[in-house]
Amino acid sequence: VHQSKLDFFCKLGYGKQDICKVLENLGQEALEDDVLKELIRMGSKPQALDSQAQPSPLKLVARGSCSTSQGSKLLEEDESDTSDHLRPIVIDGSNVAMSHGNKEVFSCWGIQLAVDWFRERGHTYIKVFVPLWRKEPPRQDSPIADQHILEELEKQSILVYTPSRKVKGKRVVCYDDRYIVKVAYEKDGVIVSNDHYRDLQNENPEWKWFIEQRLLMYSFVSNRFMPPDDPLGRHGPTLNNFLSKKPVLPEPKWQPCPYGKKCTYGNKCKFYHPERPHQAQLSVADELRAKIRVPLSLGKEEGKRNRSP
Repeated sequence: VHQSKLDFFCKLGYGKQDICKVLENLGQEALEDDVLKELIRMGSKPQALDSQAQPSPLKLVARGSCSTSQGSKLLEEDESDTSDHLRPIVIDGSNVAMSHGNKEVFSCWGIQLAVDWFRERGHTYIKVFVPLWRKEPPRQDSPIADQHILEELEKQSILVYTPSRKVKGKRVVCYDDRYIVKVAYEKDGVIVSNDHYRDLQNENPEWKWFIEQRLLMYSFVSNRFMPPDDPLGRHGPTLNNFLSKKPVLPEPKWQPCPYGKKCTYGNKCKFYHPERPHQAQLSVADELRAKIRVPLSLGKEEGKRNRSP
């Protein structure tokens, strides 16, 4: 009887020590209701209720911060945002390789030079598009130099092959230029090529504007990839602003006044006067008034002194 009552109240969640004390006081033949009343009177509670009543231990977190897991995620997002301020780069691999090979050889080394140049600037998204048939062994009519570079770039997930196949001995090639423009347009990036893609400009008016504003041309000077410092002309943005998502506005450059010292506009002149860099730009009339006020004030002071006894 003692063991059965002990098991019953243990299943309810009460401690063995409390149950044994109550049974010793009331006796082994006490009713279950009496034992339960006595347990409640003693203040004993089931373990399940104790665990619910006790709040979970709070973790002390610095004011204004979040938990470690959330904080680490936010930090990673912030770092990715700061490192991702540069535009994605989409390279026309065929155009770059043929340009480096003087339009005679498909030089894969030229693609590597272009990729390295953008890597050194900090660009993380770089994609190179090349037709799939460039994987085949080179032929006399289409020589390829340094073909192993294509395999290395493909392993690094930089090189992308556009599809092509053979139908009855004839090669069917997909238009790789459409891949290049489409990916660059969707990623809001920059196209690296010397091709103007005129057929694609006529095909889509949105692509026309994008190609005109985001096409980065280049030159190879003794195995050196060199894009222009002014991709959109003399009055356009600099290369740094062209390749960044948040361009930095240049500081205003003051033009010297064409009239020089003969300028009569004074402080209203919008040009720069090198002859008075630290002086206030006053008009001629204001300068004359300022010169006249000094002797007048001196003469008034002398007159007051003479009148005084």
